[in-house]
Order: sequence, then C-alpha cells, then structure tokens
Amino acid sequence: METQLKTLEAQMAAPDFWSDTRAAKAVSTRAASLREELSTWRTFLKDVGDLKEFAELSEAEGDQSAHDDVARQTDALEKRFADLEFAVLLSGPHDESGAIMSIHAGSGGTEANDWSAMLFRMLARFCAAHDWDVDVIDESRGEEAGIKSITFRVEGRYAYGYLKSEAGVHRLVRISPFDAEKMRHTTFALVEVLPEFDELEEMEIDPKDLRIDTFMSGGKGGQSVNTTYSAVRIVHIPTGITVQCQNERSQAQNKEVAMKVLRARLHQRVEEERRKEKASLRGDYQSAEWGNQIRSYVLQPYKLVKDHRTGYETSDAQGVLDGNLQPFMEAYLRHELGESDRFAEANKE
Repeated sequence: METQLKTLEAQMAAPDFWSDTRAAKAVSTRAASLREELSTWRTFLKDVGDLKEFAELSEAEGDQSAHDDVARQTDALEKRFADLEFAVLLSGPHDESGAIMSIHAGSGGTEANDWSAMLFRMLARFCAAHDWDVDVIDESRGEEAGIKSITFRVEGRYAYGYLKSEAGVHRLVRISPFDAEKMRHTTFALVEVLPEFDELEEMEIDPKDLRIDTFMSGGKGGQSVNTTYSAVRIVHIPTGITVQCQNERSQAQNKEVAMKVLRARLHQRVEEERRKEKASLRGDYQSAEWGNQIRSYVLQPYKLVKDHRTGYETSDAQGVLDGNLQPFMEAYLRHELGESDRFAEANKE
C-alpha cells in the first residue's frame, strides 16, 4: 500500500494532473483511501507494540492486576485484527470496484416477484449500512406485486469485493402470503454481480458492432422523463448481449450508464471463457456447489439461512433479510481462498 501511495502521489504532483478531471478525481480518491487504510494499520501496529512493552513490564514486576489488563487488551486487539484480516481477503483484481447487480425472478408469478423484491431490499440495506450509493438502472415491476427484474449500480470502495458472494440462485421456502390456502412454497431468484468498469484497456468495443435504440422511458422519473425518447437500449451484435437504461434524465446519461453495463457483461463473458478453458485443462473437477443454488432461506417450518458453498448457516433469518450478510461474505471469501490455494498446489503437482 505504501508503494502504491507513493506512485499515486507522484502522479498527483505532475503539473498536468488536473487536465483530465475525471481521472484525477479517481486517483485522488484512491490515494485518500490508501492513506486511511495505512493509518488504521499503523495505529494497530503501534498499539500491539505498546501492549508488548506493557506485558513485559507487568511480567517482570509480577503485577497480577496488570496481567489481567493485558489479557483484556489482547482480546480487544484480536477482534480488531479479525476486521483488518477480512479487508486483506478483498484482494481480487476488481474487488475495489463498484458493482453492477441484476435480480431476476424465477418461475412462480407473484410469489417469485415478491422474493426478488425481498432480495433487493436485503442488498440495499447492506449497501446502506456501508454508506454505498445504490442507483437503479432498469426495473420491471410485477403485475400484482414485487419485481420481475431489476438492474442497479452500487458505488463504493470494495462494493464488488463484498457483493460478488451473492451471485447465483437464491432459494426461498415459506408460506406464501399470496396463497389463500396457506400452502408452503419454494421460490427461486437469480442474482448477477459484475464489477463496474469505466474503460478496459484489453477490450475495445467497435461502434460498428453496436445497435443503439431509443424509446420512451417507463420509470418513475421526473419532469420529461416519461414523455421523451430518453431510454436507451444497446445490442452488441457479435455476442447478442442486450442492455438498457431508462432511469436517468437524459438520453446521453442513459447511454453512458448502459455502456458501463455492456462493458461489465462483455468482461464477464471473457472471464467465463477463460474459466472454461482452465477447467478443460484441469480435468473432470466437479464444483462443490449444489447445482446453481448458492443459498437457501427457510422461513417455515423453521428458520434457517444456509450457504451451500461454504456450509455457513444461521437461524437469524430475519437479520439476514434485513441486510446482515457480512458473515456469509467472509465465509465465502475464506472458502474461495482455500479453493485457490488447493488448485495452485494441484497445478504445481
């Protein structure tokens, strides 16, 4: 981090640093984040050093009360270190980026749409607890209730690093409030998570490969939003990937946001092709996941939320639905780290 900060400070000292305001702002924000993180680590290390000196002194003097104080301070430092260690797990190539997320209701009509709305509320609450901004890009409401599909951006440092654990199929088991017979229903929804990119050096999008359509917005909007052709749909012809945005106030803003989503989806496609190639080289390795289902939320006849990838579970289902997702995310990151280490050893052999 110190090396990165020195590099950024050298860039900021250049005479033409502010000639590109957007890039300069990104560098400044990154530098400020590194300074804050370094300050946290330095304070922690100083406190460890101070405690070590105090412990050695109390040991030499045989002071029992001081010994008990050392034990209490050690416990407090261990808790602080656990938080710092979690931050170290967020070391993927795109973990610091913002995220672009989509939720799609499975089959099941109103019940499935309501489950998608519950997932969006859960994720939005988690983001709010981290002071991240959530901006809806595109939304399709259910006919009676809930959401058929929704795409939204999450802006904040490490947003993708945290939220990537939520990608996959989420399963809900409950007595449906929409069923007059009060039968138990099982419902599914798909969550997609992509890192947000402004530009990708290795990926150039040829304008000739794009078909751009405009149409009248159907969102909540404000003045002129629903009366002008401000909504934008972009089709990447070679791959057939389609994205659209209709919640911004102008066609230019909608196009800019749609292009960000397109870049993220194209990058995901490239990464999937790379993973498939690695899998074919590695052999017949079978994922530990149970199908595409990553997590189950059981509300009846008992309460349990279980992640099928890591085995982590809790009976506090309401707390999870209110946005308490960090334990699941930490378990996922530690699990992924273990899987990466195992594959690295297998490749060496």
